Amino acid sequence: MAHFEKATSVHDWLNQRLAIDTVRRVMATEYWIPKNINFLWAMGMVLAVTFGLLLVSGIFLLMYYQPNVATAFDSVNYTIMREVEFGWLWRHVHGVAASVVFLIIYIHMFTGIYYGSYKKGREMIWISGMLLFVAFSAEAFSGYMLPWGQMSYWAGMVITNLFAGGSLHADGLVEWIRGDYVPAQAFLTRFFMLHVLLIPLAILGLIGLHFAALRIPHVNNQDGEEIDFDAEAKKYLAGDKAGSKVIRFANDFMAKDMMVVAFYLFFFFYLVFFHYDFAMDPVNFDPADGLKTPAHIYPEWYFLWSYEILRPFPTDPGLIAFAFAQVIFFLLPFLDRSPNAVPANRRGLFKIWFWAMLVDMIVLTAMGKLPPQGIFSTIGLYAALTFIGLWVVLPFITKLERKL
Repeated sequence: MAHFEKATSVHDWLNQRLAIDTVRRVMATEYWIPKNINFLWAMGMVLAVTFGLLLVSGIFLLMYYQPNVATAFDSVNYTIMREVEFGWLWRHVHGVAASVVFLIIYIHMFTGIYYGSYKKGREMIWISGMLLFVAFSAEAFSGYMLPWGQMSYWAGMVITNLFAGGSLHADGLVEWIRGDYVPAQAFLTRFFMLHVLLIPLAILGLIGLHFAALRIPHVNNQDGEEIDFDAEAKKYLAGDKAGSKVIRFANDFMAKDMMVVAFYLFFFFYLVFFHYDFAMDPVNFDPADGLKTPAHIYPEWYFLWSYEILRPFPTDPGLIAFAFAQVIFFLLPFLDRSPNAVPANRRGLFKIWFWAMLVDMIVLTAMGKLPPQGIFSTIGLYAALTFIGLWVVLPFITKLERKL
């Protein structure tokens, strides 16, 4: 049995039983961050704060939301928005956070790609981050069902139809997911459970995995420099803080994180109070009606790029292309054959690949919101083919890259 001494304080009592000081040392005061990084490395903390806003606002909404097809729409648009004091505020916070979180995720993702933060032992950081992207996507989709408006109903109908597998005609699987032949009470109840319980628990677990994956290889830096963290930490602890290439996570780097978070919160609450409507589709302010199909069905902006990869092709090739788009980012650490973990601007052809991928995804997003007609359909097709082609050539162009 462990040896316990008489505690001199509450902190000492807890420390003997929970090793608080050891946890703080391992996770914060002796977790080292490179000095040569910029504000983009604060996006992880911004994401954590946004997830916190989603949790808190979601709890308040949960007090009044009714997961019933007969009352869900009114509970959101009348009870919460008009009858509950400051209910409108919590809904705006939740809606804006649900949209902005994906903007931050995409910035975080492309920062990692640009600086090669998935290479040389950091593969699990990337994979756990992509798992978080999938979990947040599932959380967003399940939450989009809950207002039970027109776009909720029909987006749910379209997305669940994908599980039929085209010519496989796996209609039984679709009915099993819905709990019915069409989205109805069982469908709403299941997605309510996923949204408020199961997926948030998965996200919390994946956040823990993501931070644990960062602990051993540490974060990358904007120069791609190989840093001996143990040696640099000794310099810091010996008093040579100016000469050391690293700083403590807490409270040195945290102070920089919090400054970025403060600027972000100004932007966030500006959207909440003045431009919240960008996060709320006008079609979804009509109650769900299974007998009236909207003129143009489309997902939220953060899913449009993958939706547009599905749309230009016939059913089976479209589903294959869609599945390709969902999986391929996971494989990035293994498709990039370059020995270099440096910024894209020092990597020749990879720099062109990076900017081409970014522009192509923006084009796919823009086309996904437009009706698939005329020139829009043609642009969408070529953008989808470009996306697939860029991933096909990636191993070849990175294999040719000389070691820096």
